[in-house]
Amino acid sequence: MAVDAAAGIDINEWTALRGVRDGLMWFTREKQWINEIHLALCRIPAPTLLEQERATWFVDQLRALGWDAALDRAGNVTAAFGEPPYVALTAHLDTVLAPRQADEISVDGDGRFHGPGVADNGAGLAALLAMARAWKVSRDMPELPRGLLLVANVAEEGEGNLAGMRYLCRQSPLAKKIDSFVVIDGADTGHITTRGLGSRRFELSFTGPGGHSWSDYGVANPLHALCRAVSLFSDTRVASTPKSALNVGVIEGGASINAIAQSARAKIDIRSESNEKMDEIVSALESAVERARDFENQRAGRGKVVSKLKEIGSRPAAALPEDAAILQFVRAADAHLGIRSRADCASTDANVPLSLGFPAIAIGAGGAGGGAHTTNEWYRHEGRDLGLKRIFLTLLLLMRYGGGAR
Repeated sequence: MAVDAAAGIDINEWTALRGVRDGLMWFTREKQWINEIHLALCRIPAPTLLEQERATWFVDQLRALGWDAALDRAGNVTAAFGEPPYVALTAHLDTVLAPRQADEISVDGDGRFHGPGVADNGAGLAALLAMARAWKVSRDMPELPRGLLLVANVAEEGEGNLAGMRYLCRQSPLAKKIDSFVVIDGADTGHITTRGLGSRRFELSFTGPGGHSWSDYGVANPLHALCRAVSLFSDTRVASTPKSALNVGVIEGGASINAIAQSARAKIDIRSESNEKMDEIVSALESAVERARDFENQRAGRGKVVSKLKEIGSRPAAALPEDAAILQFVRAADAHLGIRSRADCASTDANVPLSLGFPAIAIGAGGAGGGAHTTNEWYRHEGRDLGLKRIFLTLLLLMRYGGGAR
């Protein structure tokens, strides 16, 4: 079994091979090229569900590097090397915020990158392209029984609801040809995401007849009902174990200070390490909505409000077994490179393959970053090559031994 193979691995034997040694050296030697391609891709806007321009550019880059790249039906970029089964290396194309002009992606006097998406997920996409080039320029690579599948996928962030990864794992013709997943998300080398943080997202709306704030006073008010529902829901007690959270992130409604609103809505995010706990919190939300609607309708002199709770996103919670081969492989790479890392829980593209039983992890691309999902996002590329070498060695081990049975 792959797990048994992982226990006896001597990475020094692998790194002594000419092709592997050349690949590892390439990441250090070609730092400038990697930095330049990183900045170039970040200057192409790719907000969630509008990634087409960056995806097309990505296809062109991969083809120029000698890969047979294409867009699938979901808009993901895919390119394969070797024969299936494949080890899939993925990075999401989309960003929460997008630059309005190319000069919003800048480099300061210390060489630090600034601008929306430079770390999340500019670092991951740059790593994907670096791996694509390194694989093609390395000579005398060992023969491996598994191929490599590169994927730059769409719709990871926010209301994209992991649509690109869902398609890849479920509907894509490649789905049955994939052995395991390594997801590159953001910077850093200090973590290995082995547990998928679950989330469920809702849009809550109230509607009513509306009217003038004076002459129609007493009409059931959707905005009042919404605020009451939010207040009731925010009082929900969340236990510390399993770790869970709830948040109302958006509230909208009304047209004027002197008008009774005809509609009001909110967007709600529920997260937990446990699918069962998420279900409990969803039940609390449904109860708060019902109580707020009934209270407003009983209070009102005339007219009624109507509530609607629509689920707009769902990410399953899932976990990788602690003895999984893929986890042993990345830890072996960490030990060889002197990287200190810890297993963690996060919401990434890895949620989908983990929930379907695929061996999967999410790791950073190296370097350091911060300010994700803001206009102040930054990335520092010093140490990036260490993260790339980590990915390279992990891929080689997976392509040699496999990620383990589904």
